[in-house]
Amino acid sequence: MVASDDKPGDSRTKIFVGKGNEPAWLTLALANRHGLVTGATGTGKTVTLQVMAEGFARAGVPVFAADIKGDLSGIAEVGQPRDFIFKRAGDVGLTFQPDQFSTIFWDVFGEQGHPVRATVTEMGPLLLSRMLDLNDVQEGVLNVAFRVADENGLPLIDMKDLRALLDAIVPESGKKGTDDADDPLAPIRKAAQAFGNVTRATAGTIQRQLLVLENQGGTKFFGEPALSLADFMRTDRDGRGMINILVADKLMQNPRLYATFLLWMLSELFEQLPEVGDPEKPKLVFFFDEAHLLFNDAPKALMEKIEQVVRLIRSKGVGVYFVTQNPTDVPDRVLGQLGNRVQHALRAYTPRDQKAVAAAAETFRPNPKLDTAKVIMELGKGEALVSFLEGNGVPAMVERVLIRPPSARIGPITPDERKAIIDASPVKGKYDTAIDSESAYEILQKRLAGTAAAGYGSGGSVWGELGSVVSTIFGTNVKRGRLSTGQLVARNVTRSVTDRVVGGATADIGKSIAGSVGGTVGRAVVRGVLGGLLRR
Repeated sequence: MVASDDKPGDSRTKIFVGKGNEPAWLTLALANRHGLVTGATGTGKTVTLQVMAEGFARAGVPVFAADIKGDLSGIAEVGQPRDFIFKRAGDVGLTFQPDQFSTIFWDVFGEQGHPVRATVTEMGPLLLSRMLDLNDVQEGVLNVAFRVADENGLPLIDMKDLRALLDAIVPESGKKGTDDADDPLAPIRKAAQAFGNVTRATAGTIQRQLLVLENQGGTKFFGEPALSLADFMRTDRDGRGMINILVADKLMQNPRLYATFLLWMLSELFEQLPEVGDPEKPKLVFFFDEAHLLFNDAPKALMEKIEQVVRLIRSKGVGVYFVTQNPTDVPDRVLGQLGNRVQHALRAYTPRDQKAVAAAAETFRPNPKLDTAKVIMELGKGEALVSFLEGNGVPAMVERVLIRPPSARIGPITPDERKAIIDASPVKGKYDTAIDSESAYEILQKRLAGTAAAGYGSGGSVWGELGSVVSTIFGTNVKRGRLSTGQLVARNVTRSVTDRVVGGATADIGKSIAGSVGGTVGRAVVRGVLGGLLRR
C-alpha cells in the first residue's frame, strides 16, 4: 500500500499513519523512543494500533500486542475491500491493496494460542508480590523464600514448588526441643530464620493468596517449557516482522495478573537484550493495551523500576507503546518518556472530564492553528491528533489527522481460521506440552522421605560437589537466556543422556546436575531490575 505522495524509500524508513493538512509519518529510527495511543472507547484506538503494527511488520520489525477484545486478530487475514475502506483510503491519498501478516497467537491459558509460561524463579519476588497483592511483611517472607531456594539448590519452577518451600521454611509447631536430626528440613528452617522471623501465619496468608491465583488460572502460567523471548523476535520468509498477539480476553478477568505478566515480559526483554543504542529501526515494538492497569496502586518502589525500564529499554532497541483512554492514566515520569503521540477523541461531560481534556491537550507541542483542547472533543471516529518525533527527536507540532485504513481484515477471525494459523505456526509443538522437571517440590519430598542425599545441593556430599562443578562447566546453573550456544548444547545432551539412556538413580543425579531454570546448585544469585536473574 503506497501513499500517493510517497517519496522513494519512505516506506522503508517511515510508517504512513494518516493524513491531515500534511501526511503523518512515524519515523522508524525514532520509533524506539516509545509512544502513547489514547482515546475514549469506540474512537478508533484498536484500528490505529493495527495500522501501526502493520507498518512495523512491513519494515521487518517484530511486534507484540495484547488483544483485549479479539478485534486485533483480523491482522492475520486478508483485508476485505468494503466501501468505507475505499472511501477512507481515497481521503488520505491511498490506493487500497488488501494484505495479511504473519501472526503467532499466544495465550496464558493455552486455549486460543500457544501456551505462555514462566518459572516462579524468573518472575521473582517483587513481581510475584504485586501479582498476589502482598503487604510489606508478606513480601519480606517471599524474599526470604527465594533466598533460601537460591542458597540450597531448590529450583522454583511451578506453584507446587513455591508452596512446598513456604511449608519448609516455617518453624515446626508443637515440637520444641525436638532433635534437629529428626527433622530432615531443619537446615532449611534454620536458613530461613537467619533472615528474620518467618511465622506460620504469614506463610499461611501467602499460601491463601496463591490459592486465589491458582483459581484464576495462574497454575497454567508457571511451569516449563518457559517462554523464550527470542520467539518474539522473528521475521517471516518475506523479511516482514512477525506479529505476536497475546489473547487477553480471559486474562483481563484478572487485571493484576495481566499487568504483572506484561511487566514481567518487559523486564525480561530489558535483562536479556544487548545494548544497541539508536538503531535504524526497532528490534521489537511492544504495545501495552489497557496500560492504566500497570500503574493502578503500584507502590513507589515498583513505579521507580517501571520508569527505569521504560527509560533504559530504548537503548536495547525496543519501542514500548502504551494504549489507554487518557494520558493522565500514565504517571508524568513515564509520560515524559513517550515521544510519539496519537490522541483520539475524549468526551467531557463532567468537570473532571474537562480537566482531563485540558491535561491531554497540554501534553502536545502547541500548534498556533489549532485549539488542541477544543479539537480533542470534536474528533470523529478514526480521527486523531498526532505528534510524532522528527529530526533530532523533537516532537512535531500537533496536527489533526485522518487515520489511514488497515490493509488486513478489521475485526476478529473465526475459530477455524485461528486453528489453521496455530497449526501452521513456526513454534508449533515447542510449548504445547508442559514438562514437569525435578525441582523444589520433588527435592523436598525426597528429603522428607529420607531418600535425598545429605547436603544435597549445598556441597556437603560427593554428589553435591559434583553437581556444583558439572553445573558450572555446562552452564546449567546460569539463568535461561544467558547460556552460550555450546552450553545450551551441553545441557541438552546431558539431559538427554541421563534421562533416556542411564535412567533410575543416575537420571536423578543428571537432573540435579543439569537442572531446570533457577537450579542454582551451591551458588547464590541476585535478581536485577524487576526480579530478573543476574549471574553474580
